[in-house]
Amino acid sequence: MFKPLRGTQDLPPEEMAKRLRVFEVFREVAESYGYQPFEAPSMESWELLTLKSGEDIARQIYFFKDKAGRDVGLRFDLTIGLARYVASRRDLPLPFKRYSIGKVWRYERPSAGRRLREFYQADVDVVGSSSPLSDAEVIAVAVDCLRRLGLRDLTVRVNDRRILEGFVEVSGAPREVSLDVFRAIDKLDKIGEDGVAEELRKLGLEDGQVERLMELISARGDPDRVLSELEQTLRGVEVGLEGCRALRDLLEYSEHMGIGDLLNVDASLARGLDYYTGPIFEVHVRGEEDVGSVAGGGRYDTLIQLCGGRPTPATGISLGVERVVLVMERKGLFSDLGPGIDVYVAPVGAGVGKALEVSGILREAGFRVYVDVMGRRLSKQLEHASKLGVRVVVIVGPREAQRGVVALRDMELEAQREAGLERLVEEVSSIVQPPRRRGLSS
Repeated sequence: MFKPLRGTQDLPPEEMAKRLRVFEVFREVAESYGYQPFEAPSMESWELLTLKSGEDIARQIYFFKDKAGRDVGLRFDLTIGLARYVASRRDLPLPFKRYSIGKVWRYERPSAGRRLREFYQADVDVVGSSSPLSDAEVIAVAVDCLRRLGLRDLTVRVNDRRILEGFVEVSGAPREVSLDVFRAIDKLDKIGEDGVAEELRKLGLEDGQVERLMELISARGDPDRVLSELEQTLRGVEVGLEGCRALRDLLEYSEHMGIGDLLNVDASLARGLDYYTGPIFEVHVRGEEDVGSVAGGGRYDTLIQLCGGRPTPATGISLGVERVVLVMERKGLFSDLGPGIDVYVAPVGAGVGKALEVSGILREAGFRVYVDVMGRRLSKQLEHASKLGVRVVVIVGPREAQRGVVALRDMELEAQREAGLERLVEEVSSIVQPPRRRGLSS
């Protein structure tokens, strides 16, 4: 028997329903902030994908030659295609606020936090604004979405790549190894402080420089206190102070947006992609630290220009859908998910034509209706409806059709009664509400 490739998975209806809930809530929240849908191709040129991804990500890209001999690869995130698109559209009205939901691919060792090599992400981005207000807004979108999904015990770690650049300067390390230093620091959660220190030594840094860097990135906690400490540490280092000022503005906007109490400055936050240029951020669920961040992103002000466009600031955040689903499963937040079918219409004998009419009436009212297409006897249809977990079965036989009625069976109560077609929607609604009236959980 064939099995899914390692790091991929089949998503049967009950699993796909969980992801669809995340997608729908994400879409509604993003659109409530004025973001518009956008989709880029799953495949891009190898040159584009490796433009500013970083060595670690480049090693994880699925790449191959197409039939024309061109080097192509599967996207590793939803940002690079957006950057290419904006670079090619000089007529695009700015700012451009977009959201995207799609699969990405990374060839890496499956772990607790990232079990898969093929997984969904959901992104929002603001292109064309250099204001920290746009950074605060994309964080707010992610937080609102997670709260709507039932994840309320959140914390947001924030830092700025320019602060890390300032650390490199203060430590006396060579400026040209900055990106390598950031990549090493990004591994802190995986390999620990000793592991990061060893990585830094491999870059040729002296022991004193390593010790100083490790001391600098240990600053974390209350934003005002940590930023005051960092501003003292980075006195005279303008690039680092720029990062501090941006974070202060970000924190102020976040307060006005009602999420300020979630933010903490963490000087060890680096993010793994080389294209980040300013504020960076990650959202975590307290008590679920083994999963890692459920959302993360940052500012990438040079990426669009690197793709051939004009200098264009941009920022964004991505939800790791699989991680969100995992945490929601642990917290029992999918317990209200039904079978995805509201009504099972069971034709009996020559009642097929009328059963199809009945199903049309119910669909028009907003119900999700399953009609048996196997021509089975009623007992088998009821057995099938039970296995599907459907609450209501509408039985349509030739005698009922002649009288203009149906038999309405409540599978949970094991009760059955007749209902006239003129009151069918009302009668079914007394047992189960159609999804469009049910609404999403808050």
